[in-house]
Amino acid sequence: MPLNHRMDLSTQSMDAYLSLFGMNDQNITLVEQECRVAVSLQGNALVVSGENEDDIACAEETIRILLDLIDRNEAVDRQRIRYVISMIREGQSNLIESELDSVVAVTHRGKQIRCKTVGQKHYVDTIRQHDLTFAIGPAGTGKTYLAMALAVVALKNKEVERIILTRPAVEAGEKLGFLPGDLTQKVDPYLRPLFDALYDFMGPDAYPRLIERGIVEIAPLAYMRGRTLSDAFIILDEAQNTTSEQMKMFLTRMGFRSRMVVTGDITQTDLPSGVTSGLAEAISILEGIDSIGIVKLTTLDIVRHELVMRIIQAYENREQEKKKRVLVPPVRIRS
Repeated sequence: MPLNHRMDLSTQSMDAYLSLFGMNDQNITLVEQECRVAVSLQGNALVVSGENEDDIACAEETIRILLDLIDRNEAVDRQRIRYVISMIREGQSNLIESELDSVVAVTHRGKQIRCKTVGQKHYVDTIRQHDLTFAIGPAGTGKTYLAMALAVVALKNKEVERIILTRPAVEAGEKLGFLPGDLTQKVDPYLRPLFDALYDFMGPDAYPRLIERGIVEIAPLAYMRGRTLSDAFIILDEAQNTTSEQMKMFLTRMGFRSRMVVTGDITQTDLPSGVTSGLAEAISILEGIDSIGIVKLTTLDIVRHELVMRIIQAYENREQEKKKRVLVPPVRIRS
């Protein structure tokens, strides 16, 4: 016989109900599917029915955390729900509270930026505790955005005097020579994601002034050669597209009172075939040095559309299948 538990929701507003259930009840339906329960609304209470106490407890804790997120004006979507449930099943739901309480930065519109996963919280803490941090992980895990947020905070707190943002200008299917404009205009598409993130935190007025005064500098990686970068927060984005020589050049630019963050996804390199990624090599060489932080984010840390995680997992599965085919030699039958 199914077990029934009642959850009193009398303190919740109608907007909270709507956000919890989602459009066409898609949120609560996902909770039912993932926790193997049935949820119904009876007056000001939710009735959770299931075959065992563990499933019911999982659903109830999920609902409580989701309502807490809603109270904090956090978005609740299918991906966030799956993440919460996975944390509960791993016995780490208590870590979600620390994510919610940690404000990383505030945008120019006054929106508080918080970590959304345990991996992101670890990433932010690592940057705060190390002068050099490497972060690798798939697209959508917030590697660049969170680093940018911390750079702006460091600038506002006068911990650094300037922010330097750079990327390798590696062609992904197009040649720079075929792009219109002068060199600055040619490399602009490669640096646009950095502009967009910086715009969020600086705003339309302060942003161009800081760039004009040299307090914020955005440039291709080649422009870093021969410089010593002191009193700066330096972010190297898309570092999987650096060569070994470029990575070594960049890392040795670090000056006094500076902090470096190197981000990338080593599974998505645009380097020519046979060229070793400077990011992958640097991590293998420098891993184990206490004063260097290395963070490895996973698909669980993706905070973009739910399909992004599924797409990445599908590609990873394909790569695993390819490796299996290479490792297993064909069987020859002697006649």
